[in-house]
Amino acid sequence: QVQLVESGGGLVQAGGSLSLSCAASGRTFNPYAMGWFRQAPGKERLFVAGIKWSGGTTDYADSVKGRFTISRDNAKNTMYLQMNSLRPEDTAVYYCAAAASMDIYYGGRAGYEYDYWGQGTQVTVSS
Repeated sequence: QVQLVESGGGLVQAGGSLSLSCAASGRTFNPYAMGWFRQAPGKERLFVAGIKWSGGTTDYADSVKGRFTISRDNAKNTMYLQMNSLRPEDTAVYYCAAAASMDIYYGGRAGYEYDYWGQGTQVTVSS
């Protein structure tokens, strides 16, 4: 029903920046909230940032506060993640997710709260 496609990943030196995008299919796309998660090989999937689709309220993991900025363009059905001051520990596959409604939404920090997921985009930060 809904397809999410991440883009913008790549290789960056520590201290550098990257901007990720998550494009959703459909003109009527109107989720309750969207979020970014990341997962490194052998590690758990972790919440990075979330945003309410209507009001734009944002939430960030402590590890990225002050460095990452989540945003969205409702008209373009697109969510963004601006990543600055990147560190090697930021290296991971980054996934975008959409919560269709608030039915299973309890704050947006857990993966099971989201209904749709993108394929992921690799972010590698070299030291």
